[in-house]
Amino acid sequence: MSAAAFEAVGHFEVLLRNAIDRALSGHFTEQDRGIPWFLLYPPMSEETSASIAAVRDRLRPLGHDSRHQIIAGLSFGFWSGMLGARYEDLWRSGLRHAFPYSPGTRKSVSAPVEAIRKFRNRLAHGDSMLNVDIPFEMRRILDVTAYIDPQARTWLETVNRSSQVYAERPHSPIDTVVVPARDAWPFYQSAYAYVCQPGRWFQPVDRIAFYADQEVKADVPRITERRDNVPWTAQETARLAVSGNRTDRKIGAVITASQAFTMPDGSPAWPGGSYQVFLLTRPGDPDHRVLPQALPHPARGRGSAFVQRQRYLSLHALQTAATTADLDKS
Repeated sequence: MSAAAFEAVGHFEVLLRNAIDRALSGHFTEQDRGIPWFLLYPPMSEETSASIAAVRDRLRPLGHDSRHQIIAGLSFGFWSGMLGARYEDLWRSGLRHAFPYSPGTRKSVSAPVEAIRKFRNRLAHGDSMLNVDIPFEMRRILDVTAYIDPQARTWLETVNRSSQVYAERPHSPIDTVVVPARDAWPFYQSAYAYVCQPGRWFQPVDRIAFYADQEVKADVPRITERRDNVPWTAQETARLAVSGNRTDRKIGAVITASQAFTMPDGSPAWPGGSYQVFLLTRPGDPDHRVLPQALPHPARGRGSAFVQRQRYLSLHALQTAATTADLDKS
């Protein structure tokens, strides 16, 4: 699985660096100046200039320090760093042209690219992929690829074999994540969605169950869409509301619904920033499941909650339990 996923990441890395290189070469009129953009100061910071110098020093003794070989020798971290906050002005004046099909803001590109960098490092360092939602990670790569060139996304889908390999994995009965839901449960009842911090890792699951009021709630909705780093702004809400994509419109409605939820002190439950959104089924949907009854959690006292952060179970275990004590046994 790691090998198959790394192939797609490798294609994406080449596409990313070439897109940024092309945009900055044009922005700094490299052809007229006769000086590569990456040798100018600015735009380079001291840190990135040092990275370029290190690559040149490594390639020069081999006689391989041509412009294109230097570009190819720079790390994924270098390119993701070019999308960082220190280059906000450069983004507005030139870098954004590397992603002509993106929402337009630097953060809408930098956040998923940084997540891809972390995923790439896990692959490269031999980390276990057993608890990583590979299809979700691959969709993120395809989405950012489309920011650069929709035709490139179509091509990458045709050569990406990760879906085929993922389909061959042994069946795992763990298909449901149980989340603490003091606020998430009433929000689900209102918006049929779950919202959490961006970049939060989840094992590959099909469903979400909610733990609130000392019980696991009876509704176990199916996840229909998962999207990370969604800007929680009025501008993004307006953009999504008029999108031709039905899922975009649903996520826009989730942002709008969240504005009605506040903390005890009156502050917004989800203040500005970016969040991860799960769209979920509602009662009556064919894919929705309802347990015979809510599962009470008999333990009491500080630190005794059934779920602290998240917990993974099978739908079968939930459907056959009478209390959370039965879940502990399973």
